[in-house]
Amino acid sequence: MEIIGDPQKLRKRLDELRVERGSGFQPPRAATVGLVPTMGYLHEGHLALVRAARQDNELVVLSIFVNPVQFGPQEDYEEYPRDLKRDTNLAQEAGVDLIFAPKAAQMYPEGYRTFVEVEGLSDKLCGASRPGHFRGVATVVTKLFHIVGPDRAYFGQKDGQQVLVIKRLVQDLNMRVEIVVLPTVREKDGLAVSSRNVYLGAEERQAARVIPDTLHWAEAQVRAGERDADRLREAIRERIAAEPLARIDYVSVNDGHELEEVDRIGDRVMVAVAVWIGKTRLIDNIVLEGLSRCGES
Repeated sequence: MEIIGDPQKLRKRLDELRVERGSGFQPPRAATVGLVPTMGYLHEGHLALVRAARQDNELVVLSIFVNPVQFGPQEDYEEYPRDLKRDTNLAQEAGVDLIFAPKAAQMYPEGYRTFVEVEGLSDKLCGASRPGHFRGVATVVTKLFHIVGPDRAYFGQKDGQQVLVIKRLVQDLNMRVEIVVLPTVREKDGLAVSSRNVYLGAEERQAARVIPDTLHWAEAQVRAGERDADRLREAIRERIAAEPLARIDYVSVNDGHELEEVDRIGDRVMVAVAVWIGKTRLIDNIVLEGLSRCGES
């Protein structure tokens, strides 16, 4: 496994490896490349993406880059957990071929002034709470796609809004990359795995269970026939607010496509929440489909 920080060196090395790994095919073709974009401090969710990429492609690239332009002025850019040695060991065990670990100055050199924004999807939910966040996400993902040139890129459903933003980005800019979305990976207690979970103390970790427990409850209500979205939102808020350490950022019951809030739950819905547990902001969501086959309330 190789670690490369310079974008041009990575591009050159990938050109070489595409030929080496793909030359044995008849007719000859370049090896396929799977990209797993991360900010590092790898967890089981990241590794699940790597394993899927390994299964689907001849080459797997893992990017590790804490992207400064997706953090707001008062957010945790400086505190965000970083451990390249640990990540390297985990990546090698999982079958990564190349780690792309650039410095901020290599991605955004002096004089950098080009940004990408997906309008409409970027200013809702997390975008409303974190202005400019998804402009930073869309920009760095666009750069990664141009640098790596992947055939497929892998993301987790835990970041549901991010997935929709990136899918629209690829569609609108006619990018030749397939977006593969894997289900949210959860800890034994149901909490969605996240690099930020390390911020939680023991009492906060226990309190954070209110998030997956409430989403699980909400799913049961919908599948039992609940169709009033306002009633469901209010019930979710009440259940989360009952936890003293929890502070709600948002509760959303939306269409799962345009992130438009719905009045009545149809065949597909995304239930998404962002909740502060102490000083740690956690997000989670569930996507429910095929609801027309469930009973009506």
